[in-house]
Amino acid sequence: MKTCLIVDDSRVIRKVSRRILEDLGFEVAEASNGVEAMAWCDAMMPDVILLDWAMPEMDGLTFVRQLRTEPGGTAPKVVFCSSETGIERIREALDAGADEYIMKPFDGAIVAGKLRSLDLLQAIAA
Repeated sequence: MKTCLIVDDSRVIRKVSRRILEDLGFEVAEASNGVEAMAWCDAMMPDVILLDWAMPEMDGLTFVRQLRTEPGGTAPKVVFCSSETGIERIREALDAGADEYIMKPFDGAIVAGKLRSLDLLQAIAA
């Protein structure tokens, strides 16, 4: 089973994301900021990380930059999930090491589509 780490300081966003990802067949863990997420990744690197931008202690941009320098840190697919909608901010996230970007608010179809594009989810036959 593929694993996903949801990193967001909003408990509501983590809960909604967890439900979506579990429905898609992922084993899910949660962290409320980049510091917690880094500790989780040090213990067990997930297959994919759903990452918020603005968080206390360590923001998403700092987290992804640090993650990519860690042993095994280039393996997880990182999907920023943020209300940052400016094209320059999206480019900054991708340049820092993110693989994809989802703008909040999002739903299950959007998440599934991004995961399919990253080959983390098989297309569902119609």
